[in-house]
Amino acid sequence: MPAAIDFTTVAGISRRSDDRIVLYSINFAEEVSFDLHALPTKPEHHWSDYPLGVITVMKSAGAEVPAFSMSLAGDVPLGSGLSSSAAIEVAVFLAVQSLGSKKFSRPEIAKLCQRAENEFVGTKSGIMDQFIACCGAENHALLLDCRDLSFRLAPIPPSVSIVISNTMVKHSHAGGEYNTRRAEVEEGVEILRKHRPEIRVLRDATTDDLAKWGGEMRPTVLKRCRHVITENLRTVAAADALARHDMEELGRLMAEAHASYRDDFEGSVKEADLLVELAKKLPGLIGARLTGGGFGGCTVNLVERNHAANFASKLREEYRLASGIDADIYLCHASAAAHAL
Repeated sequence: MPAAIDFTTVAGISRRSDDRIVLYSINFAEEVSFDLHALPTKPEHHWSDYPLGVITVMKSAGAEVPAFSMSLAGDVPLGSGLSSSAAIEVAVFLAVQSLGSKKFSRPEIAKLCQRAENEFVGTKSGIMDQFIACCGAENHALLLDCRDLSFRLAPIPPSVSIVISNTMVKHSHAGGEYNTRRAEVEEGVEILRKHRPEIRVLRDATTDDLAKWGGEMRPTVLKRCRHVITENLRTVAAADALARHDMEELGRLMAEAHASYRDDFEGSVKEADLLVELAKKLPGLIGARLTGGGFGGCTVNLVERNHAANFASKLREEYRLASGIDADIYLCHASAAAHAL
């Protein structure tokens, strides 16, 4: 259950008269150029992997991809768990699509951008980041069912602020711990499928299934599956809590979610755990947890708006005293999805 926040990635695009695709990153002050008809087929572990992956899947999906120049700029912190890669992918897709006649729906764009990350970049991520970048709405979170991509919006009250706290521990999904977790989860799915063939992913499984057949799993696999199945239940409960403005229940669910990610998924780091514990002691907190794929990155705090500025200041101060790290703290609000300017 994500929300889009008010960080931005912008893609400026114009047609070219030759057969080149030229990409320029303002953030990295670097330009790369490719032959439109001989694009790379594997990643170079470079920022250009993300736009190239998108262009590759667009061509495979029948989209018109002419020669173009593109400039990219963004203020989404890299490696922070705030979905900078999905922001680039969706911005690139919409920009390139604007040059052609074939148009894709927002859920289709999200699926193709996920393919770019899975198949070209090499990160076995889910679709949540790309989907919220495509379909987010102002002042709302979004409850997404990844089985069929149905979704519903959950209103975030105007009295609530989103405070993002960056551990300053950079994470990287590509080829790392996240892919290991993905493989562990898939191992658990295979065991459950032997008993219930209709289970394709853990979205199809229940806590009862785990109670019956979890003993057949390696202990680490059982923990990973328990996290995913219980987290699915928490997202639905959290959307319901938002709908009825039950902030106390939402905070309880966020605390449970962080503990599950830390203990069962083992995807947290000590700095994120510290930020969550420090947040619990500050006035105005509704709930705090790790956000993003883990292994570094940020925590998200829902805070009563009249306490938000002081909360952010105190959290930065307490984290510096406890860890020696100066954290970036961002006051955000739920924002709209990607759009043309």
